[in-house]
Amino acid sequence: MNLIWSHEPVPSSEIVERLGTARGWHSRTIRTLLDRLVKKGALAQKRSGKRYLYSAAVSRNECVQKERRSFVDRVFGGNSAAMILNVVRETNLSNDDIAELERLLREKKE
Repeated sequence: MNLIWSHEPVPSSEIVERLGTARGWHSRTIRTLLDRLVKKGALAQKRSGKRYLYSAAVSRNECVQKERRSFVDRVFGGNSAAMILNVVRETNLSNDDIAELERLLREKKE
């Protein structure tokens, strides 16, 4: 999706070439993934001559929100606060990160 969001519309041949090189995936695997993303409504596919062009059908933000919700539901039983607490406990945070978290918490409290 990152490739599509940053270069859309992207020909399938370019997607296959880039992902094949970067991930070591076979072209059939990549084309199967593209087909599944089209069926799920994440990608739009348009024929241009003999090739297909792919564009994002969802924004990066929409995708991140959906994946976050899915992750929180699966791993933390839907409890977002438990996820946040876990991340804060288990992550090395810079002073800037801590200041930003404090600012966000103050905003939430108000």
